[in-house]
Amino acid sequence: MAKRDYYDVLGVEKSSSADQIKSAYRKLAVKYHPDKNKGDKAAEEKFKEASEAYHVLSNTERKQNYDNFGHAAFDNGGAGRGGFGNFDFSSHFSDIFEDFFGDGFGGGRRSRRSNNRGSDLRYDLSITLEEAYTGKKQDIKFSTSEKCETCKGSGSKPGHEVGSCSMCGGHGQVRSNQGFFTVQQTCPQCSGSGEEITNPCSSCSGQGKKQTSKRLSVTIPKGVDDGTRIRLTGKGEAGSRGGSNGDLYLFINVYSHELFKRSDENLFFECPISIADAALGTSIEIPTIDGGKAKIKIPAGTQSGKQFRLKAKGMPYMRGSGNGDLYIQVSTEVPVSLNREQKELLEKFRKIENEKSNPSIKKFFQKAKSFWKS
Repeated sequence: MAKRDYYDVLGVEKSSSADQIKSAYRKLAVKYHPDKNKGDKAAEEKFKEASEAYHVLSNTERKQNYDNFGHAAFDNGGAGRGGFGNFDFSSHFSDIFEDFFGDGFGGGRRSRRSNNRGSDLRYDLSITLEEAYTGKKQDIKFSTSEKCETCKGSGSKPGHEVGSCSMCGGHGQVRSNQGFFTVQQTCPQCSGSGEEITNPCSSCSGQGKKQTSKRLSVTIPKGVDDGTRIRLTGKGEAGSRGGSNGDLYLFINVYSHELFKRSDENLFFECPISIADAALGTSIEIPTIDGGKAKIKIPAGTQSGKQFRLKAKGMPYMRGSGNGDLYIQVSTEVPVSLNREQKELLEKFRKIENEKSNPSIKKFFQKAKSFWKS
């Protein structure tokens, strides 16, 4: 079953503020919490669905990735990988619940390095239809950030350990009393990581990554279609302070071809023929996408618009084996400039046709006359 849009799940708009998103989630969390709906599987699923949506939309980077790529941004390794079932309930959602309910749902010190994951990147790549047929390897160059080699991504000067945050004591959360209530919030000093770099790396200023220009060799599979998106896991920007890399998404654009038109794995080729060839029949050679040519027989009396199929002469299936088909559609060309000899021959042909009284033409005019009389 396809996942619902995260904004629809929480009942908010894309333009909603962080506080509005938080408030909407809190209402759903209280309503569908398992402790209040014991044994109710439907309520449990709604609770999980709302929690997953809030986990993504409450984080600026995850929200931006979701707005750009939808659920695909978290497939095979992202924050929402494989649906809710792959989440570590205690480590991921306790971050959310502590904001509302205190320590009861998570408690204790946790690693927050998942919050330091690098950003995903997009690269638009244009190729020809022939390149889409054969597949290709291509070097691409783009600007990104890579792990700092000096500190190995830790952000701390070599020889110095990363310490616990002095404000939250390494918990990533701080508490404050407001009347009868104790409010627990993400630590403003360490942004919830629970870590503090007291001796930052001089090469990266404590970020654990540096901006650079990167060259990468990518493989475009044969059969790729216009609009195809290819995900290269871990080839995006480096995470900060040891966080994992983001992903690189290749968006493929296939140029229009001067001869062939494509529909899925099938190709279409329009071939003009003369009136004489259509009437008398002929054989013609047509080009194929692999650079070769094929011979087809046009039977006598072929009508304009007739299609002929060449099996397995289309595009390769990107997933699986085999090829689509090539369809040749003939169109009869009527000459616009005739010399005297052509006119005389056609006049003679028309006279014979009128004497012969073509059945289909005669039937058409009989219907037309009946219509005019009525």
